[in-house]
Amino acid sequence: MSVTIRLARTGRINLPSYKVVVSTTKDKRNGRYLEILGHYNPSAHPVEFKLDKEKMEYWKKNGALTSTAVTQLIEGKYSFKPYVRAKAETRTEPKGE
Repeated sequence: MSVTIRLARTGRINLPSYKVVVSTTKDKRNGRYLEILGHYNPSAHPVEFKLDKEKMEYWKKNGALTSTAVTQLIEGKYSFKPYVRAKAETRTEPKGE
């Protein structure tokens, strides 16, 4: 069983926040997790990021892998890009023809 440290999305529509969780690789993104290590809130100003480093080191020593997003958050290089829905193309022809 392989274990990863990754982000699980919480929050409401258009105001996301994330939990930093430890879960097995087979579980879904927001599914079952083994432990919560911290949280990340890109919607707050200033951006909030808290992490329990002792728990993080414990899981890494036991073979947990970190996702790229979590690795970049720890290094301070992560830039949150909100999802922007593509607009539907408008029809230029009249409907009667």
